[in-house]
Amino acid sequence: MSKRQGLWFVFCLIVSTWLACPAQADLADTIARIKPSLVVVGTFNKLKSPAFAMRGSGFVIGNGRLIATNAHVVPEATGIDPGQDTLMILARHGNEARPIPVQLVTRDPEHDLAILRLSGMPLPAVTLGSSDTVREGQSIAFSGFPIGGALGFSPVTHRGIISSITPIAIPIGNAQQLKDKSIRRLRSGAFPIFQLDGTAYPGNSGGPLFDADSGEVLGIINMVFVKSTKEAVLEKPSGISYAIPAQYLNDLLANIKP
Repeated sequence: MSKRQGLWFVFCLIVSTWLACPAQADLADTIARIKPSLVVVGTFNKLKSPAFAMRGSGFVIGNGRLIATNAHVVPEATGIDPGQDTLMILARHGNEARPIPVQLVTRDPEHDLAILRLSGMPLPAVTLGSSDTVREGQSIAFSGFPIGGALGFSPVTHRGIISSITPIAIPIGNAQQLKDKSIRRLRSGAFPIFQLDGTAYPGNSGGPLFDADSGEVLGIINMVFVKSTKEAVLEKPSGISYAIPAQYLNDLLANIKP
C-alpha cells in the first residue's frame, strides 16, 4: 500500500467512524437542552417532616411560566393557609434546586394531564412536537426524577423506542367509584397511548418523552406498572412504561390564556 493510499484509508476510517456515531453526540446535546426545563412537582407544608413531599416530575412549556405534569401527580386539594399543603416545584438554578410556588391552571383527568402556572421569572421551555407522526420502533428518550428523592433531585434520562401504539382508557378515581357512566366512558373513550421499550420508574410520571435527536417533546410519561414493591424496583426493574401523546397536551395548552 502506497503512502497516499494509506492516508486515504485513514481518512475514510475517520469519516466513517464520525458518521456512525452522530446519535450519541446528538443525545448528549439534547439532554443538555432538556435538563433546564425539568422540574420536581410536589407539595410543601412547613408543619410536616420533610416539609417538601415529591409527587412526580414535570417540565416547562409555553411561555416559560407553565408546567406540564400528570393529573394524578397534582393533589385534589391544596391551599395557602397555614397547615395546608401548597403546590410547589423544585427547579434547577445553577447547582441548586430552587422552590417555586405554583397554582393549578387546568386538569384533564381523561388523559391524565395537568398544567400548573408559576409567577415570577420564566424558566426555559421545551418545544412541543407533533405526536401524530410517531411510529413504532422510533428512537426516543425520557427524563425525570425516578424513585422520588431516593436518588436525589437530579434529573435522569433513559433511552428506548416506541414499542407499541395501543388504545387505552384511564379510569377516574378508584374501582369503588366506577359507575355506569364511568364504565361507558372506559368502553368508548379509549385513545392511543405509547408503550415504551424503556423502563421508567415511580417518580418519572409527568416527565417528558422526547425525540432523542431534535429534543421535541412527543409525549408525557404516564404510567409505570411495577410487579414488585417500590423498594425492590431498582433491583428488579420489571415495569412497563407508557406515555400520553403530546397532541392532548397541545390541545389543553391551546385553551389557556397567556
